[in-house]
Order: sequence, then C-alpha cells, then structure tokens
Amino acid sequence: MGQWQFHTPDGVQDILPDDCYAKRQLEHKLRDLFWQRGYLELETPGIEFYDVYASGSGLAPQEGLFKFFDQQGRILCLRYDGTVPAARVAATLYRDSQLPLRFSYINSMYRYNESGGGRQREFTQAGVELMGSQSPAADAEIIAMAIESAQAIGIKDLQVSIGQVNFFNGLVAEWGLEVEIAEKLLRLIDAKDMVAIEELADRIGLAGKAREVLLQMPSLYGTYEVIDQLETLVENSLSREALENLRAVLAHLDAAGLLEFVSLDLGQLQSLNYYSGVIFKGFTYGLGFPLFSGGRYDQLVSNFGRDLSATGFSIGLNFALTALRRQGHSLPARPAVDFLGYHPSRQADALERARQMRQNGWSVVCDYDGKGYAELTQLAEHGEFASILYLGPDSDEIETIEPPIAQ
Repeated sequence: MGQWQFHTPDGVQDILPDDCYAKRQLEHKLRDLFWQRGYLELETPGIEFYDVYASGSGLAPQEGLFKFFDQQGRILCLRYDGTVPAARVAATLYRDSQLPLRFSYINSMYRYNESGGGRQREFTQAGVELMGSQSPAADAEIIAMAIESAQAIGIKDLQVSIGQVNFFNGLVAEWGLEVEIAEKLLRLIDAKDMVAIEELADRIGLAGKAREVLLQMPSLYGTYEVIDQLETLVENSLSREALENLRAVLAHLDAAGLLEFVSLDLGQLQSLNYYSGVIFKGFTYGLGFPLFSGGRYDQLVSNFGRDLSATGFSIGLNFALTALRRQGHSLPARPAVDFLGYHPSRQADALERARQMRQNGWSVVCDYDGKGYAELTQLAEHGEFASILYLGPDSDEIETIEPPIAQ
C-alpha cells in the first residue's frame, strides 16, 4: 500500500455537500425542462463495448477513451458521451418506434485526455437528441433547447455561434482540393489563422470570388446579412443549400424570439467527420471554452445499422457551475439542517417531534447520543447546524439553544 489512498486521480474530484446540492438543483431544472419539451430520459450504461465508439470511422478519439478488458478479453470503455449510446438505442431497442424520437440524458462522462484547461476526466453532461427529422425546424428546436437550458439554470448572458459544415464541403468540391489540403485548410479556418490562410490560398492558386469567400469565412459574423453576402460569392449547389438551410433555421429561431442570442460563423468547422450540417456552440463570459455545443449528425446512427437523421446538443453541468460562480450568481443554497437534542427520558417524544417537523418541510437531525445541555451549547457555537433545539425533561416546549456570548 502506498500513499494514494488519501488522494483522487488526476482529473476527478470530490464534490462536497454545498456544491453537490447546487449541482443537483441544476440537474432538476434541466430534467424538468427536457420533460416539458417531450424529451424522454435515457440512462445508458456507464460501461460500453469499445466497438460502440470505434464503429465506422471512429466516433470518439481512441486516446480519449478509458479502456479495459472483461473476463472474456473483450475491450470495454467508460461512457465517453451521451450521443453515441443514444444512437445505439435508437437503432436497436427503438427500431420500430414512431419517428421522430426525442431522448434526453443527464449522466457522468469519462474522457481520458481532457484534464487540462479546466476540463475534467469525469464530468456531468446533460443533453437531448432529436432523431428522425431532417427539417431545419428540428435544428432550430435543438438550438432553442440549448438556449433555454442555459437560461433555466440561471445563465442569461449568452452568445450562440452557428455554422454549417456543408458550406465548407461544397467549397472543397468546387475548388477541387486534395484531402490533405482540405484538412489543413479546415484547421486554419477553425483556428482563424488569417496569415496562414492567405499563404495557403496563394499556394493553391485561389483567386477572385474563391479567395474572397475563403478570407471572409473566419471573420464574418451576423445573421441574414451574412447569408446574403456569401450567396453572391459561391456557385456550387451544396454550399448554396447550406446557406438556405441556415436561412430557414434563423427564421424558426426568429419566430421563437431567440434571434438576439445567435450569430452565424461559417468559420466554425470542428469535427467534420462527426457532424453533417448545422453545428453550434454556446458561450458565456467567465469560461474559456463553450458552455454547450451540438449539431446535426445524420450519418452517425447508420453505424448501428439504421439510417436515421439526427441532431442534438449537450451542456456541461460542471462548467455551468463555474460560469455561475464567476458571474457572481448565487448558487442554489443547501437547505438549513436543524439539530434536535433531548433529555433521555423524552426519546419517544423527540422522535415524534422530529417526524412532524420533517413532514412540514424541515431538515432535522435527531440526537441519538444523549448529548447534554453543555454539549449542545458547544454545538451551537460551532455553527454546523442552522439551529440547536432541545426538548427538556419537564416541558413540551422545544427550546432554542443559543451559542455562548464571547467574553
């Protein structure tokens, strides 16, 4: 035995009572919101076969998975996210159910390589998945759900950046870029490295409208005016369809009164092998990374044997707590706990009083250790309980014991 029994591994932490209560209250608010919107809660296993995440082209980075073996030598892994297990459920257990499917989850996730930059290797993630609809209204519903989720837990200062991966895919095809060049360009645009983008544009010989649209992608923000401007610069059908898709999504968000929270960002290009249409990230001040993210992933469910369009988002509860603290919000306060002591002769009466108090909404610890009056006075001085109550031997009135006055 070494010294590690006193510590937790890197990237995980104990969540103490005050924070645990606040986190649970955020979970309750999100669970109620999801249920009110018709999203049925799933609880998938914390342990999956590695094949679940390795199917197709790989749905999660291998180096990010916590992997181990069962007794038969099969590779297992801890749950990496909520989307992939939900896709597995939709393709198998819900294969014959009426579409669209609406699922939600609030679970712990485990990612080996995310301990830096404020990220944890174990964290709680809440999210929803809408499967079986290709409509822009479905994309807008998911974005609206993400915004409403942040608002439900108390985050009002919010900005959502929306992209469309097919806009870039169409340009790649139109310009005839090789895979290696396209992947490099993707990374440069996502990082908004304008100097390197210009150098690469020169190297591949982009000119005219092609060069103009490339240089605008990392820095062009707005709503309908962005679409109007880019429509004059692209000619391929895939990019133009992506712009029309975004126009329709914006119209739905406008009808929902949420347009003030969103801005288009066609230079947002993360995880193109995963997403297949609209993608988005939600930001709030006090965090150096997105509070939530999501998008359309029409090819994912097919890894489990069923062609099913889908879109969804997830929000990190640990990140949300951090944002609320840094923004000066009061976190949900743990209810006060009262301590009821009693004279040994009044045990039955004290237990009945405690039961009645709990029925009336109190949180009560009833003393079973026979603490004397002096010990109760010391307990009041310590301040662990909201109040120290005492049922004496000769009265039915409960006395409140005050801490001793400092000399």
